[in-house]
Amino acid sequence: MRSKDKIAYFYDGDVGNVYFGPSHPMKPHRLCMTHHLVLSYELHNKMEIYVDNLGEDCPVFENLFEFCQIYAGGTIDAARRLNNRLCDIAINWAGGLHHAKKCEASGFCYVNDLVLGILELLKHHARVLYIDIDVHHGDGVEEAFYFTDRVMTVSFHKYGDMFFPGTGDLKDIGEREGKFYAINVPLKDGIDDTSFYRLFKLVITKVFETYQPGAIVLQCGADSLAGDRLGCFNLSIDGHAACVRLVKNLNLPLLVTGGGGYTKEDVARCWTVETGILLDAELPDEIPENEYIKYFAPDYSLKILSGPMENFNSRSYLNSIRQQVHENLRSIQHSPSVQLQEVSRTQEIFKSKLVLFPCMQEVPPDFYIPDFDENEQNPDVRMNRRKKDKQIHNDAEYYAGDNDNDRITDDA
Repeated sequence: MRSKDKIAYFYDGDVGNVYFGPSHPMKPHRLCMTHHLVLSYELHNKMEIYVDNLGEDCPVFENLFEFCQIYAGGTIDAARRLNNRLCDIAINWAGGLHHAKKCEASGFCYVNDLVLGILELLKHHARVLYIDIDVHHGDGVEEAFYFTDRVMTVSFHKYGDMFFPGTGDLKDIGEREGKFYAINVPLKDGIDDTSFYRLFKLVITKVFETYQPGAIVLQCGADSLAGDRLGCFNLSIDGHAACVRLVKNLNLPLLVTGGGGYTKEDVARCWTVETGILLDAELPDEIPENEYIKYFAPDYSLKILSGPMENFNSRSYLNSIRQQVHENLRSIQHSPSVQLQEVSRTQEIFKSKLVLFPCMQEVPPDFYIPDFDENEQNPDVRMNRRKKDKQIHNDAEYYAGDNDNDRITDDA
């Protein structure tokens, strides 16, 4: 394990100010809650904070383009910083919108920031591993890389019973050069911590040994938690976070994003716990005072437990999935067929030495790389790029109605 990881954290207050509509379960406001919970545990003091410059389930709303710029730009910049060794782990909880396709918005997702981030990582890495623990199949990312061996996609998700998006069968393994490089782990309702983590560890360990990626992208959709408004799994925060810890301990450049999650206070808890794990920080279970403290009443506890749901995933069913995944991995005979070119990287990063790195063709230029040492800058000045992260909420977030559970009452 690396002695001390350098963590980059992406957040923009504007990302939580958009509103999908009164009956829509996607609440970007959850990102403000996550951020304030991270602040209340003082995790921001251990990270470099960045604000990026760059149908029915997908409504058009005011500032839609700016919303997409914020979350997608954060993931792209996170990948760029990983490429240039400006950080070891990059976190963008606003990202992870894995359903968007090249020609369509889908599943609350407008721009697939994960695909853009992976494309950026491929400029410097022969192989990128994508892991998805959202309750929904990561269909947009799988589709983007279905025909290539340079990205292996691994998605753990609910499958069957017409559950959205209806894709992600165990038999979907990629095609042409990408055959066997798409891995789907279709699960049934009620999977618990023990079953999920055991399968996750067996699959990811084998994938890592076989594929030998140069970088990892981890989508941490929190709708796989127990009690999610749109989910059907039975994971506690500890069970969900255990997967993050395992991937972190692989010690590769790691880009971590959010994703689904529709019980706002549980999403905020989960992503705060996982921020702490990425920082190797122990967080007290009692939530500190913060702007959204009332959401965590009555116990003000950071953790949530799994519920009483029945687990319909039998041991034999899960073993059959594991065996088929391992069988598919045995069909991979060699590393992806990428060419090595001798190229000169940025002098500040590689001290004017020529280096070899894999690429299919001439590598496109990076985005702007600052010509100063960010460590020498005053962090307070850098944070003041926007005087204060906007915490404005749309008044319609708090309304009385049977379609939503977000209203704060006087009794909370």
